[in-house]
Amino acid sequence: MRADIYLLYLLLRLLALLPLRALHAIGSGLGRLLLWQRGRMVQNTAVNLRIVRPSLDDAAQTALLREVVSESGKSISEIVKVWGTGAERALALVREVRGEALLDAALAAGKGVIIAAPHLGCWELLNYWLCRKTPMAILYRPPRIAAVEQLLRKVRGALAPEQVRADGAGVRTLYKRLAAGGTVGILPDQKPRAGEGAFAPFFGRQALTMVLLPRLAARTGATVLFAFAERLPRGAGYRIQILPAPERLADADPAIACAALNQGVQDCVEWAFAQYQWQYKRYSADGLISPYDRENG
Repeated sequence: MRADIYLLYLLLRLLALLPLRALHAIGSGLGRLLLWQRGRMVQNTAVNLRIVRPSLDDAAQTALLREVVSESGKSISEIVKVWGTGAERALALVREVRGEALLDAALAAGKGVIIAAPHLGCWELLNYWLCRKTPMAILYRPPRIAAVEQLLRKVRGALAPEQVRADGAGVRTLYKRLAAGGTVGILPDQKPRAGEGAFAPFFGRQALTMVLLPRLAARTGATVLFAFAERLPRGAGYRIQILPAPERLADADPAIACAALNQGVQDCVEWAFAQYQWQYKRYSADGLISPYDRENG
């Protein structure tokens, strides 16, 4: 491990001694700072909230924006605890699990399991919990700083998932794992590259949506489950939620399958709306007028 990355690891270990409640308070403060600066992240979030909650008046939109940005700050600060304390000790923060029987039944069926984990709550803790249940491979894009992977391997320890690059060889690896009855994890709301997705409604507006997950489900017969780690109030810990996938997610028609995929993400988001990563430009795509452009409001 590079010296600077090792120093970062030691800093995480030190800061992880703080209670989760204190770290979340720091995260909320960071959120207030971001809100005051009104940078691009906050502007994108405000645009998305107006799209998905159009019935709210200005005062309600402002209050919701404040809550969402506060939760975004917590998602940054809590990673100190999740990474710095070690995977097994971090799992002590899981206070409740809902829907575990769905996962147990899917694993017992032996036909493969696809975990669709949206950008909601604390997905790093969710990874730990899932990897303690079963070996898992996740589709990912390498970090821009290659040395960060060394840090991730160090903090995840024995509960690190197999990381499969998001390329042709990686996708073939996922097919093989599912065909053998294994488990893979995918971010279902990751915006695909041009030509690798289909348009489907997401909170009432068309959004470019991945076709990979529905195709994996259709071709392998694997069970699809949605999952997230919900942040509990006042630093009390986390609740793991596992939900069944909507019907027709494996439909042969990409438009129908992607609509079902987005509905599954929506079902998760409605459980913990403010904890979703609303800063992503989900409604932008080639050939469309972006709602995030300043001139387009």
